[in-house]
Order: sequence, then C-alpha cells, then structure tokens
Amino acid sequence: MTFCSRAQIRFALALFAFCSLFQLSAAETPFKPLFNGRDLSGWINVNGAPETWSITNGVVHCTGKPTGALRTPRQYENFILELEWRHLTAGGNSGVFIWGSPLPAVGAPFLQGIEVQVLDNAFNIPGKNEWYTTHGDVFPIWGATMKPFGRHHGMRSFPSEERSKSSPEWNHYRITCTNGVIRLEVNGKEVSGGSDCVYRKGYLALESEGAPVEFRNVRLCELPGSSATPEQTAPLDLGWRHFFNHLDFRGWQVNDVVLKEWSVAGERLNARGDTLKDAAILWSEKLFPPSEILWDVQPAKQATNRVTHTWVWLKSRAGERTSILLENLKPGAYQRITLQVTGKTATLRLGDTQQQHPLPFAVSSTQPFQFGLSQEGTPAQMMNFFHRPLQ
Repeated sequence: MTFCSRAQIRFALALFAFCSLFQLSAAETPFKPLFNGRDLSGWINVNGAPETWSITNGVVHCTGKPTGALRTPRQYENFILELEWRHLTAGGNSGVFIWGSPLPAVGAPFLQGIEVQVLDNAFNIPGKNEWYTTHGDVFPIWGATMKPFGRHHGMRSFPSEERSKSSPEWNHYRITCTNGVIRLEVNGKEVSGGSDCVYRKGYLALESEGAPVEFRNVRLCELPGSSATPEQTAPLDLGWRHFFNHLDFRGWQVNDVVLKEWSVAGERLNARGDTLKDAAILWSEKLFPPSEILWDVQPAKQATNRVTHTWVWLKSRAGERTSILLENLKPGAYQRITLQVTGKTATLRLGDTQQQHPLPFAVSSTQPFQFGLSQEGTPAQMMNFFHRPLQ
C-alpha cells in the first residue's frame, strides 16, 4: 500500500478545488438575453412590415410575411447562441442567420450569411432528404461559403439524426460559433455544422419566410474574438433603413392610375411599363433630407424591339422636379442602384459607373425632396429600398 504525503494531499485538494471552480464557471457561462421581453428595441427590422415582428410576454412572434429578417444592430464573431422556436402551422419555414450581412443580397429578401434551418417536419416539397431536410440543416446562402460536416448536399450540412418536434411544440437550438466553425445542437444533441465559414463575423438575425413562427429565450454568450480579416467580415451597417415594406403600398402615394401601372407581389414592386403619364409616377410619401438611396432593379427581358426606360424622379417640396434615366440596365438581371442627393447635385451609381446630374432645386435639411419612379416600354421589378442620411 502506498501512502501520500501531506504535501501531496494538499496539492490534490487544491487541484480538486480548482477543477470544481472551473466546472462551476463553465456551467454558469455568462449568457445574456438578446430581447428585453417587452419590445423590439435593440433589434432592426431589416425589410419587413411594422407588424411582421412583435413581442408579448417574452415571446417573439413573426407573421411570416413578407420574407425578411430581424437582426442585431452589431456584429458578433465567436459566441454561443441559444434559443427556442416553434411553428404555429404545419410545414412552416423560418431560419436563424449567422454572421449575416446588414442588407439583403441583390435581388433577394435574404441576408448573405450562414443559415440554420428552422423548418417544420410537415414541410414537404420534391427533394426532401435529397437536397434539404425539414430541420437542422446548416448552409451558406447568397454568396457565403462553408465546408459542411457529415452528410451533405453541396455546402448544405444535413443533421445526423432528426430530433425536432412538430408544430406547435417548442424546440431548442444551441449554436456554437468559433473561428469560422459553426455547430448546431437540436434539443440537446449536436447534429450538423461546418467549418471555414465566410463570413465568420457578422450580424445575427431571425428570418420571416411565409408562415407564423415564434421564438423565446433567445440568449447569447459572447466569446473572445480571433481577429477575423476584412474579407472574413460582413460589411458594416452604415445606417441604412428600409422605406418599402415589401408587402403593400404603405409609404407610397397611390391613385387609380398608379394602381393600374404598379402592383406589389413577392416582396417586389412590379411595374407594367405601359404608360408614362405623370399620374403613373410612383412617389414616396416620405420627404428625404440630403440622403443616399439604394434599391434593386430588374427590367424584364425584351420579347420585342420596344425600348425600355426606367426613370428616377426627384421633386422639391415646392413642386419643382427632375428625372434621371437609368442607363445600361441589363434585362433579366437584378442590379443595385445607389443615388446620393445633396445640395444641387444627384450622383447615380450603377456597378462601376457613376453619373452626376444637376438639380433645378437645392436639397438641404430644411429643403427635403421626394423620390419617384416610372417605367416605360417593358415591365420591371424593384425591391430592397433603403435610405440613409448624409452628414
């Protein structure tokens, strides 16, 4: 029999105390709630209607319409995110965006980033268990990249087992994100994930996608960062806020002629392109101070030799106005337009081209302008209207 010296016993007791303390601190990791339980302050409704997102008694409710996102105002790199979710209808679709962009991708209502699928078991379209499963998929969207773990289709990681409960039961997700590696636990067990994610630092968001869904107990433990490079980091929010709710004409001035020329469907403004009447110009209700405006345009592919023209209109409070023709738009493809309006100059950017246009009136904080659109020749779709004030 071997006996321990007093020094060895003291060392063993000290080691035991240290390990116990370490285990306690690991069990009591400092999670912080991301919602205050009363309202949506501290979150940004990226591209939805005012009623798309709400919170009651600590439960975040989403109508599912329009498709869009509710995101954090700041970026995160390394963290553990926990939340509970449930669908209120069978086959409901939603998601959690990890390391997302501040704005939707060009021509889409979705953020660029890594999506953690929140899909009810009753969802069933062709390709089930071939290119998607009904829950627990982790995959990059709209230009993001990831090396998937386990069984996968392309860059989409499938869960190793089906652990989610069907509507209306609650499910628990634990999402651990470190150094570009994402791991998803569904109801207590890790099932999917991926590595080499780009982005690996960005915004967190909840997704609205067609069906009512609820979230609760959304909390986060932030971990030390690892110095993500600019290429690995999502763009920063420059203060963009949307002024089209992607659901209806709230925020726009309409009349009978406008309603014949324009419609809202599929998160898009749709222009018929049938008339250039003044009454068919779609004007914003909002008056803008010196601002930058951003939106996406897709002219229809031309089935005939008809010339297609997309016009931007600017109008002063006194009624003076001017128009700018969007030149070199590619039919059948979405393109992102930015327009800076300040002083007596409007600067239009499309891709690598930039044009300056003089204004017949001055724009200032006390002399705001109205923004308008018209379409001639062929139909066009437009979406993702954002603005930000210029300092």
